Parts: sequence; C-alpha cells; structure tokens
Amino acid sequence: MIRLDFPFVCDPTSDEPSSIRTLWIDGERIVAEPTGATRIESVLDLKNCIAMAGGIDPHTHIGGGKVNIARLMWPERHSLEHKDRVEFQKRLAEQKVCLASKPLSCPVPSTIETGRRYLQMGYTACFEPAMVPSGARHAHLEMGDTPFLDTGGYLMLGNESLLLEMISEGLGPDFLQNYVAWMLEAHRSLAVKVVHPSGVSSFKYGVAQHHLEEKHPQFGTTAREVLFELARAVDALGVAHPIHVHCTNLGMPGNIEVTLETIRAVEGHRIHLTHAQFHCYGAEGPHGFSSAADRLADVVNRSPQVSIDVGQVLFGQTVTLSGDLGHQWEHRDLARPKKGFFQEIETQGGCGVLPFRYRESQYVHSLQWTIGLELFLRIQNPWQIFLTTDHPNGAPFTSYPHLIRLLMDYEYRMECLSQLHEDVKTTSCLSSLHREYTLDEIAIITRAAPARSLGLNDRGSLRPGSLADLAIYERSENIEQMFANPKLVIRRGKVVLREGEIQASCPKESLRSRVTFDEGFTQFLKPRWSKYYQQGLGGVPISDDESIAMGHELSGNVVAGSIGDP
Repeated sequence: MIRLDFPFVCDPTSDEPSSIRTLWIDGERIVAEPTGATRIESVLDLKNCIAMAGGIDPHTHIGGGKVNIARLMWPERHSLEHKDRVEFQKRLAEQKVCLASKPLSCPVPSTIETGRRYLQMGYTACFEPAMVPSGARHAHLEMGDTPFLDTGGYLMLGNESLLLEMISEGLGPDFLQNYVAWMLEAHRSLAVKVVHPSGVSSFKYGVAQHHLEEKHPQFGTTAREVLFELARAVDALGVAHPIHVHCTNLGMPGNIEVTLETIRAVEGHRIHLTHAQFHCYGAEGPHGFSSAADRLADVVNRSPQVSIDVGQVLFGQTVTLSGDLGHQWEHRDLARPKKGFFQEIETQGGCGVLPFRYRESQYVHSLQWTIGLELFLRIQNPWQIFLTTDHPNGAPFTSYPHLIRLLMDYEYRMECLSQLHEDVKTTSCLSSLHREYTLDEIAIITRAAPARSLGLNDRGSLRPGSLADLAIYERSENIEQMFANPKLVIRRGKVVLREGEIQASCPKESLRSRVTFDEGFTQFLKPRWSKYYQQGLGGVPISDDESIAMGHELSGNVVAGSIGDP
C-alpha cells in the first residue's frame, strides 16, 4: 500500500474535498484509510503539491483515417523536428520555456508522441470522436498504438445509407434501436457521433443542406428526423453519453439559429453539442459576423439535458480535419499552406483535411477566440461544459495549459485581448466577464464532468474505489507552467512520469459501451448490408482477440441497458 500526503487534494466529486489531505493506494485503486496494522510500502510527502484525478479529453482526434492523412500530408514540417527539439532542449535547460511549449513537428503528432505529450500534462484517457464504421479497425489500431492512455471511439452515425433507408421506410424505434446497438457492439464504440445529420450524405448528391427540414435527395429524410431517431435510440439503450452532435452549418455566420433548432429537434432527449464555439455565430457587426455565445449559453443554463464541449480556437498553425466533407470542400481556398484531401467512405461518411492558421490580426479568427471564452465564462454549471480545442481543429491539445490560464486569470485574458483585431477589441463583451475559474472548476471540466458524461464511474475522481490515476502538480502562481509540468503522474497505482520524464509503461484499456440487441436482427440486416457495403456483415464485428492484438491490453466495458425484440 502507498500513502500520499498533500497540503491540498482537488476532488470536486468528494463530499468534503477541503478536508482531504492523504490518499491511500492499494494496487490499482484508491482505497479508504486502512484500519489496524497495515503494511505501508512507501510514503510520498508531496509538499506544496495539488493532487487531481488524471485528465480526460472527451473529444480529440487521435486515431482513424483522417488523422493519419493529416500526419502524412505535411512532410516539410517533420523535417524541422530535430532542429526544433535541439533548440527547445537548450531553452528548457535555461528555464526559459515550459514543457508544454515543446514544439510539435506537426499539429497532429504521431501516436507515440501523442501519448507522451498527453501524459506530460497529466492526462490519462482520451477519446476519438469521429470513428466512421468502415474505418473503425484503423481507428482502434492507432489508439492501441498510442501509449499510456486509455482510449475509446464514438461511432459516426447519421449519414450512412442503410440508416437513412430505415428511417425513410418508417420501420419504427425498435428496429432503429437494434441497429444502433448492433453497430456500437460490432465496432466496439463508446458513444454515437452525429456529423451534419443527413447533410454529409446529401453533399455526395450535389445538394448542400443548411436547414433541418431539407429532404435528402434519395431517401427523403431530414436532419430533424435523424437527430430525433438517434437521440431516442441512444436514450432507450441506456448509453451513458448522449448523442454527440456536430451541427449543421459549422463556421457559417448566423448558424446559431440551426444550432438552437438542433437542441429542440431531439424533443427533450439528452444531447451533447461538440466544438460548440464553431456553432454559435451571429451575422451582425461590422463584418457580418458576430458572437451568439450568450444565446447558446442561456439555453444550456436552462437545459440540464444539454452539455457541450467548446472547441476553443487558439492562435497559430494547425490542421483542420472533419467528417463534414461538404464544409471542408467549401472552405478549401482558406487552406494555409495550399493543400487538401477529401474522401468519401463507402456511403457511410466522408472527411476533409485542410491545413489552417489562426491569426490574431484576422477579425473572424480573433472573434472565434473570444466566443469560445465567452461560452466557458457564461455557462454557469461547469458539469455541462468540457475543456477541448477539438484537437487539432481549434488548436493542438498541447495548448491546454495556456487555455487553463486564460480561464483562471482575468488580467491575462485582457492582455491577450489587447493584441487582437481592433474591431474585436471594441465590440467584444469579453472584458465585462470577470469570472475566473477555480481549481475545482478546472478539475470538473477536465476530469470529473467528462468522466460522468461518458459513464466512467471509476475515473475523474479520487474517492475510494476509483482507479488510481493521478496528476500531481506543484503549486505555482504561473498557472500555465503548473499544468504543463506535473511533478508526478500515477497510472493504475504506478508512477509513470516524474518531473517530465517517463518512468514506466502501463496497461492500456479500450473502453466501450455494452448494449444488447435481438440476435434475429442480423437476419434482417444481412441483405440490406450487402446492398450498400463491400465488406460482408460477418466480417464487420471486431473481436476481443483483435482488440488485444491492436495493443489494448485490457478490454473495458461501460455497462449500458438492453432492448427487447424488434
């Protein structure tokens, strides 16, 4: 058994967090204080340190086809890697930079670099939010190759021809629930992702859909129908996480209207809006582009069944990658540098990859920066909002310590605001939002809230029975430096990182929802599957043996409900 003594333990899930000073670890779990004679193998006296549960990123693109495309399309960046690292090590030795500022050779780093860099910030679990069915094996392979992190994937549904056909035929909720359950099980998925429902498929027919009532050119389905049917199915199945929705009209002025209509479309069912910063724009202001963060925040504050992650924009070079094929195609001229990749995937989805650079001198980019921060500061309940940059779309995940500082330090926010486009400085309401996040609130939006939303009952917490995943930070007035350089990271009860240096490996877990379906449903599904897809139905499910071979040493389950016969 290990005893850890702290001056402060930050655990917002505890009934009396301020009273906790000591944590006990037995094997892979945090345990209650032992009674009687107990052998203590080691005692760690962590003076001036803060303990938090391991970080959880609920939306980060770390595995799958478009991620690997982004890695491959930028060879000129990789050629700078050695030079950048030598210069960084020199400046680090001189204490002029912090660990998190270590340059990335590419905004989408390799699997190994991804695992290391997340661990070096105190993160222990990350989830790929856009796993197209036919690319699920690839996504799981890449996540299995990402060290140190427990992982999982959200399955992209809402544009595959088979689902649209079933909805158009009016087969009813039982059939659709069985379909969703079978797809989640076959592809070992944790949640359901919906990208521009019906619209990605319509784009392949040359039709751009911008409203929820527009009909699909072949199936006649609407985005509203798709949203409602999937939200109802996910709730009926008892999947912990609500449908994870990338709304229609991403990035377009005035898109707040369709975003609010998307919330209404699920008719009271649970819904999570992802990278919400990109979906709450007005069409007012000096350039016909304005913030509507107040309108979205107001709805979230009144709707406990709604949650969001922000997708914060930060400045610098990155690469945008998305299953919203039409959006990426329409914005191909904005790519910096000028290159791009677009793909349709076996009538199940699509993707587009474009390099991009956010600049402080550009009005829209500056406003996007303020809109994301407005959402963080306006939404009152931190359990309804998660910290993300939609890595790499808004910024690489390595910028999280900088983002945390922006949330916790009003004066620093204002200093950064003063460097933006002049029109944003004069029209933004950000200076009137004086809220500063507390450490407890940071722990909620980076750990506890994602864990609860995803059904990870033994994560995001330091209560007895929780997995012993801990990030231990040395207290500092420099918030960015503190969150960029944990003193220790413990994974499953073992120290795996000390003062920025990797100490040991650790078992990795692949997390998925467990749902059941009527076995006879496969007989209904088989002829329809072969109508649309090349791979036979029997070859679709990913087995436990395959998962282990992919590098997932443990196969985790998030237990959900079950449904009856169709």
